[in-house]
Amino acid sequence: MKISNIKVIVTCPGRNFTVVKVETDEGIYGVGEGTLNGSELAVATALKHASELLIGLDPHRIEDIWHLMYHHAYWRRGPIQMAAISAIDMALWDIKGKVAKLPVYQLLGGKAREGCLVYGHASGGTHEQVVDSVRGFQHRGYKVIRVQHGGYGGPGAARTLPPHRPGIPGFKIFEPVPYLLDTPRMFAHLRAELGDEVELCHDVHEQLTPQQAADLARNLQDFRLFFLEDPVRPDHKDSFKLVREASTTPLAMGELFVSRWDCLPLFVNQWIDYIRIKPQHVGGITEAKKIFTLAEPYQVKSASHGARDIGPIGQAASIHVNLTIPNFGVQEWSDFGQQEKEVFGDGCFYHDGYAFPQEKPGLGIDINEAAAARFPYRKAYMPLVRREDGTMHVY
Repeated sequence: MKISNIKVIVTCPGRNFTVVKVETDEGIYGVGEGTLNGSELAVATALKHASELLIGLDPHRIEDIWHLMYHHAYWRRGPIQMAAISAIDMALWDIKGKVAKLPVYQLLGGKAREGCLVYGHASGGTHEQVVDSVRGFQHRGYKVIRVQHGGYGGPGAARTLPPHRPGIPGFKIFEPVPYLLDTPRMFAHLRAELGDEVELCHDVHEQLTPQQAADLARNLQDFRLFFLEDPVRPDHKDSFKLVREASTTPLAMGELFVSRWDCLPLFVNQWIDYIRIKPQHVGGITEAKKIFTLAEPYQVKSASHGARDIGPIGQAASIHVNLTIPNFGVQEWSDFGQQEKEVFGDGCFYHDGYAFPQEKPGLGIDINEAAAARFPYRKAYMPLVRREDGTMHVY
């Protein structure tokens, strides 16, 4: 079997996705995803450039092709390159599963659990609305629920400035003090109304300094969080030492990580409890499984990123890996709309707090090229954030 063609497809059924279809000379093909929110066309260009190197290769040599993709550019890693590698890697595992007539999780060692525990996103404009939202998720069977008072930053993100020209987002204004004061009050209200047993987590979204994050983690300690997500920026790993030493609140990090080298300092120093990488941005199924293996001896569990910009193919890759690892923790879960289903069909599914893959060969998901063509790419940017004085701020 040889790789005969690689199609790169950028489609927008509700939002933009960058996917590949790796075809072989025997008629079997695989699908993969390298969506990088706001940079979809950059990943597509990287894929088209690298695909010339892959035509004529044996698709079963996944490890060898992974290293070819990783080393060919000399300048290694970075989100664009790693997303492109991820898309190809997923497609190769999809092919291998179809040839073997087995779901990908069987090729990774088989099930370590029957389903993957997931969490959903509860929010509201008031603390009482957040309570109502949590109860709605509980009614649907969710055992773990993320809670946010409004959007990221809560009352600290009080307004949005209009864009300076059409077609680009306006700047959100964020100040940390209202957020730091409100979040412990929100959790006090949630625990008073919901009790101590429901598992609640919260996303800081990297908007705090290490000192502010340490203060927040300490003030939330008595409310028994499942985890506090992304308390500081991902760039300076030693910042986690300060946050860790301030409290016993479990910490989660990693949705912006793109390689094992991002993860290792946090593992060996036991500065986090949950690693939030996903196959889509770290180099695919091959590398994600290795990263979770590195985390295991340090008692770090997985909590894979799963927002809606992790599309149906990327979601399937995460679920297949999560089913097989001993240190699985939880999977962030997003439901997809009708347009996504028109393009990708039925992918993984939710039932009573858990996610499951389709019991089909490969990843169990496909792409309808004709449907994808009906939803062309739309220019999009990530949200932009400034402080009150106009300084650019992390989102």
